[in-house]
Amino acid sequence: MTELNAAATEVELEIQDLSHDGRGIGRLDGRVVFVDGALPGDRVTVRLLPQKRRQLHADLRRILEPSPERRRPPCILADHCGGCTLQPFSDAGQQQWKQRSLEQALQRIAGLSAEVQPLLVSDRPLGYRNRAVIPLERGEDGHLKAGYYRRGSHRIVNMNRCPVLDPRIDNLIAPLKRDLESSDWPVDRHGVSDGGLKHLALRVGHHTGEVLITLISSDQDLEGLEAMAADWMERWPDVVGVSLNLQPRPTNQLFGPHTYTVAGRGWLSESFAGLRYHIGADTFFQVHTTQAERLVPLMLQGLGHVPDPDPAAAPASGPGLLLDAFCGIGTFSLPLAAAGWRVHGIEQHAPAVELARLNAAANELTDRASFEAASVATALPALLDSAEALLLDPPRKGLEAPVLAAILACPPRRLLYLSCDPATLSRDLGLLCAEAYRLVSVQPVDFFPNTSHIETLAVLERKD
Repeated sequence: MTELNAAATEVELEIQDLSHDGRGIGRLDGRVVFVDGALPGDRVTVRLLPQKRRQLHADLRRILEPSPERRRPPCILADHCGGCTLQPFSDAGQQQWKQRSLEQALQRIAGLSAEVQPLLVSDRPLGYRNRAVIPLERGEDGHLKAGYYRRGSHRIVNMNRCPVLDPRIDNLIAPLKRDLESSDWPVDRHGVSDGGLKHLALRVGHHTGEVLITLISSDQDLEGLEAMAADWMERWPDVVGVSLNLQPRPTNQLFGPHTYTVAGRGWLSESFAGLRYHIGADTFFQVHTTQAERLVPLMLQGLGHVPDPDPAAAPASGPGLLLDAFCGIGTFSLPLAAAGWRVHGIEQHAPAVELARLNAAANELTDRASFEAASVATALPALLDSAEALLLDPPRKGLEAPVLAAILACPPRRLLYLSCDPATLSRDLGLLCAEAYRLVSVQPVDFFPNTSHIETLAVLERKD
């Protein structure tokens, strides 16, 4: 193929598929072209962009013939905001693509042809997110912008509403923006610390309706914050706390190491799988509460243990020790303990471990659930010899090499792997199944409707 004058070349493409991050894929002279905003089944005109390595990227210019699955997106900012890239895709189209994408990743990356169970779809494709962390920016004119970034940039798409957020926090965005704009607090810009605000974080308890407001700032010198926080709590009775998180570093890590309660309390209460939880302003919790609850019986089924219909009647000594790596605040540890397992959770984030212990005590499960603050790579090897089962819920990057090596050196009988990235899941399953395990089941769950992300629970059994 001759070199293309990418800056001036417009071509017509048939879009055949989506990439893992939701970009349309077409082919030009045998080469893959990635097109933001294009969907499978679209016939489009695109303008080629300067070449990046061996890949071609293009801007969508015109849709000549739309895909049968293309629809009017539910958000007016969908063509600009990088938050929910699949909003123009019908619900059915999204679900079919997610199912196929996971199957292809398992086959291509891991060489596994296991049957993938049908995607568990959400009955709430909008209004489901219980948490938002929204970038802030103050323009030269003093006006405050709050919104998500355009895809591939740090340019904020200003917004007042976001339809994928739970309405109880979505309705707070516009009035909070007005209050923050009326202050004279500086706002950091593009990762450069000017000693001011970085993000607005909102969290709601899906079942309780309690709300936390958190300001993330590089500096705690925000004059008048206490008075403004008190006003917010008086204005909105569901707001149970206002916090300030300090993140002084110019980094992609949203939260810094220290969070201070400005008014009320630094946690909200929530019900999950029939248990009571405290969830902190800066601790991890699944963003789609009802979909996450559907995983609990699936985990128990994968462990070969059916939960007692009355958790209080479960025996004090369960069927064995289950290690919960990357346990967070005990989200899944505690329902498994309530069903009879003896669970030990490992989590590097110390504040999350404190909440996990508090949650265990609140649910009278301290005799079955214990937690330690440590890295999984450090703590796991010494515990595997006594474990009957292992639950893994790692970050998107998957398992580190030392963690994989420890598991393969002493594999528990049952292994559950919960992942939000089909590529890293497939990579790790390939390594685990090549040596110690066989894949029993793969269950995708749609935690993130209108986005390209897929949550998957894989169940593995030791080969011997």
